Amino acid sequence: MRITSKYETIRRMLSELKQPEYRYAQMMDAIFKQNVGEYERMTILPKSLRDELSRLLGPNVCSIVPVKELTSKQVSKVLFAIEGGERVEAVRLTYERGWKSYCISTQCGCGFGCKFCATGTIGLKRNLTADEITDQLLYFRLNGHALDSVSFMGMGEALANPYIFDAMTILTDPHLFGLGHRRITISTIGLLPGIDKLTREFPQVNLTFSLHSPFDDQRSELMPINDRFPIRDVLKALDQHIRLTGRKVYIAYILLRGVNDTTEHAEAVAELLRGRGPVDHLYHVNLIPFNSTEVTPDSYRQSDLDRIKAFVRILKSKGIGITVRTQFGSDINAACGQLYRSE
Repeated sequence: MRITSKYETIRRMLSELKQPEYRYAQMMDAIFKQNVGEYERMTILPKSLRDELSRLLGPNVCSIVPVKELTSKQVSKVLFAIEGGERVEAVRLTYERGWKSYCISTQCGCGFGCKFCATGTIGLKRNLTADEITDQLLYFRLNGHALDSVSFMGMGEALANPYIFDAMTILTDPHLFGLGHRRITISTIGLLPGIDKLTREFPQVNLTFSLHSPFDDQRSELMPINDRFPIRDVLKALDQHIRLTGRKVYIAYILLRGVNDTTEHAEAVAELLRGRGPVDHLYHVNLIPFNSTEVTPDSYRQSDLDRIKAFVRILKSKGIGITVRTQFGSDINAACGQLYRSE
């Protein structure tokens, strides 16, 4: 069953209430240009209409409620209450040059059980609706923060939630959030149907594939999804994505000390990515430091600096583009793999 977004609901209500066409534009202007978060405060609308909107939609434009905010250097993490008594988290990163980037959740919990990720220990509670996904950003927008870029790398597997495509339609709508497609990044553990749909419907959105091991047997152990969608099948779909879109694909690789950070691993990653498809330089590896939490296994630790440098050296020597990601927010459990909806 498809759940309509609040924006479609508002359009329909205005039409049923026989309001003039321009009312919708006035409302979107109030929300997205003037940061008005309550229907009652949209004083450009007649009082009777404001009352009716509040009665039917509730007083607030935002459907999720901030419960707690943690802040550290350059990072702010917000815990939201959603319908059904559940919680999800979203993160705002502020880079030194003033760029603001957001890490947004698409599911409450996650059902894929990747061994190194705190979110996976919760299991999947449910998919977020398109409104719950986009309202995480709306919360920051209403609080006066610029939305420079967005990545769906918060709680959950984005491509396992069918509402993600509705959410992207809302985010890229010029009358709503107006985000450029290239300002959005989707991260996936390799769900082939979702990758194909993304290639067809949102070819300019950035795509990141979480690899974390170049060996099928080890990847299956770390990430059980690999039994269903093995590495080579996913890479074939990514080759196709590159062919049809001409866009770079990012390979996320969390380095775990003594687990997947050896010379052998680095050479195998290079081997997998070299000479792929029409343009192999369109694969770019992002090396991510591991972030531990109280619910991830003690046996997983961050790689030491020498191992990271050796890994980078090997990939560079084979002509693979590589970036070592700066670590943000691990002190408030806001970094990669740490989101756990804790109070």
